[in-house]
Amino acid sequence: MHATRSQLIGFTLIELMITVAIVGILAAIAYPSYQDSVRKSWRANAAACLSELAQGMERRFTGSSSYVGGLPPSGCPNEGGMGNRYAFSFTSAATATAFSLQAVPVASGPQANDSCGTLTINQMGQKGVTSAANGYDAATCWRR
Repeated sequence: MHATRSQLIGFTLIELMITVAIVGILAAIAYPSYQDSVRKSWRANAAACLSELAQGMERRFTGSSSYVGGLPPSGCPNEGGMGNRYAFSFTSAATATAFSLQAVPVASGPQANDSCGTLTINQMGQKGVTSAANGYDAATCWRR
């Protein structure tokens, strides 16, 4: 007895299960890598926002010879869900001659597990990190 053409076209259950297993393995490898790339992207956005805020502080100093005041006006802390990922603030109150800004990952947000922790920048343009995981320093975290 010969198989008809319609019997030769379909997939067997074994073939289907092998395909599902391969897709599952690929997804298990790719998804964490994707999440890490998204975290790096949001970290880069936070670093750019800190730089923008620092430039605003410099404009304030140029106009009044003092850094004293709140955060300069900028839309970046709230753009595109940034407020759900990072909280922007001063590390301590700005003085007439100094300031230090920080971007702290929101504890319940998607950046909470970011290896770089809190990004900082001061009036001299010095970039830093606090609460970073081992092997992560300012050069690494601000570069990505």
